[in-house]
Amino acid sequence: MSELKNKKVLLVITGGIAAYKSLELIRILKKKECSVKTILSKNANKFVTPLSVTSLSQEKVYSDLFDPNSEAEMDHISLSRWADIILIAPATANTLSKISNASADDLASTVLLAADKEFFIAPAMNVRMWENKSNKNNVNILKNMGHEFIGPVIGDMACGEYGEGKMTEPQEIVKYLEIKHKELKKNNGLKAIVTAGPTKEFIDPVRYITNRSSGKQGYEIANSLKKSGFNTTLISGPTQLDPIKGINTINISSAKEMFDSVIENLPADVAIFSAAVADFKVKDVSKNKIKNKENYSLSLEKNIDILKHVSNHNSLRPKLVLGFSAETNNIIENSQKKIAEKNCDWLIANDVSNQEIGFDSDFNEVSILYKSGEIEKISKDKKSVIANKIVRKIISNLD
Repeated sequence: MSELKNKKVLLVITGGIAAYKSLELIRILKKKECSVKTILSKNANKFVTPLSVTSLSQEKVYSDLFDPNSEAEMDHISLSRWADIILIAPATANTLSKISNASADDLASTVLLAADKEFFIAPAMNVRMWENKSNKNNVNILKNMGHEFIGPVIGDMACGEYGEGKMTEPQEIVKYLEIKHKELKKNNGLKAIVTAGPTKEFIDPVRYITNRSSGKQGYEIANSLKKSGFNTTLISGPTQLDPIKGINTINISSAKEMFDSVIENLPADVAIFSAAVADFKVKDVSKNKIKNKENYSLSLEKNIDILKHVSNHNSLRPKLVLGFSAETNNIIENSQKKIAEKNCDWLIANDVSNQEIGFDSDFNEVSILYKSGEIEKISKDKKSVIANKIVRKIISNLD
């Protein structure tokens, strides 16, 4: 039986050449025994007809914001409340701009603005449009709001160009929705803790010791866990990243504050320690700014090792504990020593000497070291993709 059986799907079709694929999408969803209602944007009518859509969905097609008959029923409110799943396919660059900037100039954008739930977005546009900085900003805004992207994929464009921007095929979109709903049911009730970003250890009121970390990989892992149905708590050091909707985010500064927050939020089913915690703190923090002197020495002491403490805790240890190992040389050798020392289940190692990946970058390349001795490499990819692959493995391990 399909995971989508009896689900109510609101499909928003916008004005791109990929709109013709929406007809196949409706056909597949109906075959999965979904109820499908559709909204056609003004430009979508130029690519598919209301008659073809309604013949497949067996439902009225909505398109006019100022239709007196429809607005008597407040469609811009009722449609989003009716739906179990809201799907925009295809989603044009113009549509992404509208919904990320709270524009509501037609029925489609008004319904999406009034929606009380996150929605799935299947983009379709020229590769240069997809890579445009303004479009990327809109995509990031929508991701941080909790909306989920399905694609786009790399392929030949209708315009003759080749690259990322092609709409995911209808069969794959439906498959993605089925997997997502199966995971949500299975993972409902599971708790995850993720640490991310650096910590600060103050020397005086204006100076501190820290580690270099943007927090991006940890945030992506937390977001992927949340989207997979986990009750997720993110304990974050100082970063420039926006909070993610649906995630309980605790902002801390020092390693001690991070440790205390981790302990307060245990027990958990899984804990991922991706934060770059400062190994040392200043023994005696000055209450006043230290004046510039020719010679000055600091007395340091070790911070508590959060990963090691939790991994070796008898009563509060999660079922699965993951650590991160940022290395500049002998990556695997150093990480093998670390996994034995920390007693964590997995250790995710990455080379931070490469400026194209790791710190500050949107890309990463990692190796997962397992306690069994097995090593699995994940090749260079976006941190969001790396996060999804790690979370898939976490879910498989918890089965």
